[in-house]
Amino acid sequence: KSIADIVINHRCAQDQDEQGRWNRFGGRLSWDSSAITCDNNEFGGRGAPGSGEDYSAAPNVDHTQDRIRHDLKEWLKYMRKNVGYDGWRFDFVKGYSGKYTREYIDESTPLMAFGEFWDACSYTDGVLDYNQDNHRQRTVNWCDATGGTASAFDFTTKGILQEACVRNEYWRLIDDRGRPPGMCGMWPSRAVTFIENHDTGSTLGHWPFPDYKLGEGYAYILTHPGTPCVFWDHYERGGLRETILDLMRLRRELKIMHRSSVKVVKTTADLYAACIDGKLCMKIGSGEWSPNSANIPPPPGQEDDPDGRWLCQVSGSGYAVWTFGSASELNGNGMDPESSAGLLASAGGSGWA
Repeated sequence: KSIADIVINHRCAQDQDEQGRWNRFGGRLSWDSSAITCDNNEFGGRGAPGSGEDYSAAPNVDHTQDRIRHDLKEWLKYMRKNVGYDGWRFDFVKGYSGKYTREYIDESTPLMAFGEFWDACSYTDGVLDYNQDNHRQRTVNWCDATGGTASAFDFTTKGILQEACVRNEYWRLIDDRGRPPGMCGMWPSRAVTFIENHDTGSTLGHWPFPDYKLGEGYAYILTHPGTPCVFWDHYERGGLRETILDLMRLRRELKIMHRSSVKVVKTTADLYAACIDGKLCMKIGSGEWSPNSANIPPPPGQEDDPDGRWLCQVSGSGYAVWTFGSASELNGNGMDPESSAGLLASAGGSGWA
């Protein structure tokens, strides 16, 4: 399926007016300065005040006008039916009310839609605060404003997971109610989890996930609820690609879904361990842990297997993932349930070429 990046909070103009202001638009949506919010004085905007946060780099579109919304709906329907896109990724959705996003989704009927609600996390003296409930609640509020028709990138999970990995503070990965601390712990069916995108990493690098912790990051988001998103730069990297594919395979085989349940088993400075849907166990961090030594019960229906054990299926520097199976599988696909995880999880280096 193909997803289009829909940038309709702001729009670069094609021509300047008599005063040299960029506010004349061409193409299918031939607008003038009346389509720009009046908050944008530098562009000569003559529309209504903006309904969200200002984006100063380009003219902000006035979504309060019926004609503007009509034009955008017609354009989205054209993109959906004629060009053939299946869904929308809405850029900078903090700039206009979520109720308008709902209109655009209802009219264009994408298979999936999600927004980039990139909000600043809460810090004290440069250190991320443990409690980020207000941060994720603001993203949830935006999804609510769309009537639940749109999901949103889970920036809260990225921020907390990144801080936990960099500072060896894995105790951050549980909230005060025992849930994952990001949006995926509050409204998982609307959380699009990720560890990097074109703004945070790649050539821009505004907020990069540490390279040597990428395996841990994917071991987390590809086993947890929410809808995980893999960054193309990472998918194209040798070694890491194989890890990502293995984790994706396990997610599909075990039917780990966006609403899957998470039981956080242990969190310390150097360890996070959890069980998902009772049929997959995982850990990240340098601390030693395995579901066998922790006496994690087998999944429902497999309690009577006398040879049943938790078998390590994927592991690398600082991470390991287990599924339940027969000990006879040790000579097949399953690795030694204890030593493979211990050796690889404590090894130095990145775990890939």
